[in-house]
Amino acid sequence: MKFAGRQAMHLGLFDASCSENVSGTAGRSTTTIAMSWVANVMISVDMADNASVKTLSEWLRTEAPRRTQPEARGVGFLNLLTSTETNQWGGWKNPECAVWAGVLNHADLDALKQRVFETPWREPNMVQLLVMDQEESFFRIWMIRGNELRQFAPLQPNEEDEGFFEDAGFYLNG
Repeated sequence: MKFAGRQAMHLGLFDASCSENVSGTAGRSTTTIAMSWVANVMISVDMADNASVKTLSEWLRTEAPRRTQPEARGVGFLNLLTSTETNQWGGWKNPECAVWAGVLNHADLDALKQRVFETPWREPNMVQLLVMDQEESFFRIWMIRGNELRQFAPLQPNEEDEGFFEDAGFYLNG
């Protein structure tokens, strides 16, 4: 079965490596680098926990391991979306919550979830971690309950289930 451009990109069917010319001169030494592996991340916390998210963001920027290169560090950072100074939300009022977001590259998401769970939150029951990894089509929601970080978004159907993409025939080629 062949897939056309848009669905192939959505399903992650493109080659996962590309060549980068190190010397800047065609035909000379090249190195193979992996393309981006993007995870969209949002975290909602009690406003009293903003300092903890700043610490988490700095960990993501400088210490967070990468999914396939644990020795490499740094995958991105988080920004506060609900600041009264930079509010981009619709409506006539400012949001009354603290929501942070970032686009992480090659992030070890298990390490991120572990870090969120181990963070000493003032209000752990209010922490909501939303993660949509590269080949996923919806956010998975994680919350701290009791002594564990639990996923609350539905596990099924998911992107690998037949019929999940109802309009898949639109993208088929051949």
